[in-house]
Amino acid sequence: MRVLCLDIEGGYGGSSRSLFESLRHLDRDRAAAEVWCRLPGPVEARYRALGIPCRPMPDMPKVSSLPRLSRNLYAYAHGAAEFLRARPFREALAHEVTSRFDLVHFNHEALFLLARWLRPRTRAPFVMHIRTNLHDSPFARMQSRISARSVDRFVFITENERATFERQAGRPVEGRVIYNIAAPPEDAVEPHPEVPRDGRFKVACLSSYSWQRGLDRLVDVAAELDRLGHGDVLFVMAGEMRLSRSLPGQLGAIGRRGGSLRDYVEARGLADMFHFLGHVDAPERVLAACDALAKPSRENNPWGRDVLEALAAGRPVLACGSYGVFVEDGVTGVLLPRFEAAEMARRLMALADDREACRRLGEAGRERAARLCDGPARAAELLAVWEAAARPAA
Repeated sequence: MRVLCLDIEGGYGGSSRSLFESLRHLDRDRAAAEVWCRLPGPVEARYRALGIPCRPMPDMPKVSSLPRLSRNLYAYAHGAAEFLRARPFREALAHEVTSRFDLVHFNHEALFLLARWLRPRTRAPFVMHIRTNLHDSPFARMQSRISARSVDRFVFITENERATFERQAGRPVEGRVIYNIAAPPEDAVEPHPEVPRDGRFKVACLSSYSWQRGLDRLVDVAAELDRLGHGDVLFVMAGEMRLSRSLPGQLGAIGRRGGSLRDYVEARGLADMFHFLGHVDAPERVLAACDALAKPSRENNPWGRDVLEALAAGRPVLACGSYGVFVEDGVTGVLLPRFEAAEMARRLMALADDREACRRLGEAGRERAARLCDGPARAAELLAVWEAAARPAA
């Protein structure tokens, strides 16, 4: 079976890394994949090393619904213009799918308009990977309903995305929950050279800044730690930290001056407790240099790519939410039902003061990731979805 995988990231984000892991473990006697990436990036070389064709396609149009009405209006206006400009790409895609491929895998829900356009232009079946819980709105419901009408089968990264998607689409769909692959490192990982090698307890954060991701909450945690005289914690921030103009309060004021989260940290007088790396191509090296990972998301979603990779690396995770499949409180990390800076600081101090307990949580997380995020098993499940979608109807 010849499968075309459309990737909106190119190796810079979790969905791209997850697709790579799936294809790395794929049974190539049963399926041959080719990847088109919207962005050129480090994943291209990794695919070449596997012998998997990978082509950058910067004109690939994407758009997805956002929480706020004003942002949706802007996003869809920009997305419509991008979609119109992408006519040569769309026509080339339709030709290639019709002539060379048996199935198209849309690796992110942001490709739903492309799937809708391509649907009447090819007989190839479509599979779409749903990777986020869209904030409920008329735009999100429209997106989910168009996807449900245009795609043959779906893959959901957890039960949460399936429930949200089917509620917004207004009906159940053919699909399967397949946890993302997070393989433990095959060889010893060299710690990131820019992370200080000292005795401080280091907490990694592997996300670029957005309001929903809540990275500014870690500044409140640091302030609480500093107040309690526990300033020997270092937050290691990997990702793009630019602040937008529309953020509330002091964050927005700094964003309007073109500033970043680093400037916010400095304004709060906590610069000694943070280390900013910018974008990193190998987040596993950041994890190797740290003792734990924090995910202070405002979306209460303790199951993203950063969480799984931390668990696979044997690092406990501090997060918020009610889904304990991966981060189980007191077993594989710290899971608070809601974010409270004082409580997260207290739990973090307990880990910093008892490194052996921290290590035990990390080992339990490693075992859980090995069981739930196994590469060959999860890749076989994805292949089964592809084969079911390609099977002629009885």
